[in-house]
Amino acid sequence: MAHIAGIEIPKNKRLFIGLTYIYGIGPTIAKDICRKANVDEMKKVEDLSVEEEKAIRDVVQNDYTVEGALRTQVAMNIKRLMEIGSYRGMRHKRGLPVRGQRTHTNARTRKGPRAGAIKKKK
Repeated sequence: MAHIAGIEIPKNKRLFIGLTYIYGIGPTIAKDICRKANVDEMKKVEDLSVEEEKAIRDVVQNDYTVEGALRTQVAMNIKRLMEIGSYRGMRHKRGLPVRGQRTHTNARTRKGPRAGAIKKKK
């Protein structure tokens, strides 16, 4: 198994699919990484040579923010919105949908179970 950005990439997957297991890397960025590292994106992860793996690791490490650093950056962005008191920050604080979705019906994922459903469990 290839170990990139602290994540074990599954060896039975194609390279560009395996790279998407890293938080912050989607299919498009995965293909860009393969292109920059001069590695065939359709190659299986288990067939990578040590040099190819190192090239991919270097590209990911030097050109992209992934995993822990990206999670921290996202959390800090949300915290900043809450501190300045913006509309989006208030929605995050209250646990409501942030991007304009309706809440009269739906939005159960953000709002949690209905109040009646919680009371009935007693």
